[in-house]
Amino acid sequence: MPGILEPEVEKYLSSLLPARDEVLADIERYAKEREIPIIGPDCGRLLFLMARIAGAKRIFEMGSAIGYSAIWFARAADPGAEIYCTDGDPANAELARKNFERAGVSKSVRFMIGEAVDLIDSVDGSFDIILIDVYKRQYPAALKKSLPRLTSGGLLITDNVLWSGLVTQEPKDDDTRGILEFNRTVYGSPELFPLIVPLRDGVAICRKS
Repeated sequence: MPGILEPEVEKYLSSLLPARDEVLADIERYAKEREIPIIGPDCGRLLFLMARIAGAKRIFEMGSAIGYSAIWFARAADPGAEIYCTDGDPANAELARKNFERAGVSKSVRFMIGEAVDLIDSVDGSFDIILIDVYKRQYPAALKKSLPRLTSGGLLITDNVLWSGLVTQEPKDDDTRGILEFNRTVYGSPELFPLIVPLRDGVAICRKS
């Protein structure tokens, strides 16, 4: 999914990024070669910053692919943090587990296979951060499941909320309609303070009151 920034601006931002370690760099190359969607290093740093500021101890990811975002979270979160990852593809889960081992974060991460929007029901307790990055048509359902599970002061972080600029046009598919409904809902919610950051493909950060 292409970003929404001007190419030269995106190139400039990328030029500022410090080099990632071998594990993250390998995942980035692997994902690019196989067209596996990951959040990328800019958004990875954003997740790290949010987790560190929040002092996050429990994190749930709706959509984890091969574990890239979870590594950023695990490295930022408090010692002893619990990070729950989800994906519907067993092959992705197996690769993610290998990536977690290489990154030294396996003890913090649990990977579950299945429908992410439903898997959150199988984990008790509340979360300091919930990341939504599933099929875009599922965003309204994911929001409905996530909001009651967030702690007071918790963060809901959602990727691809600008959808390559398609949010500015008449929607022609369920994914775009799902994103538009999600964006309207979070900005209209009395429980959330939302902000969309126009980074990469748009990241929504919402704090629960």
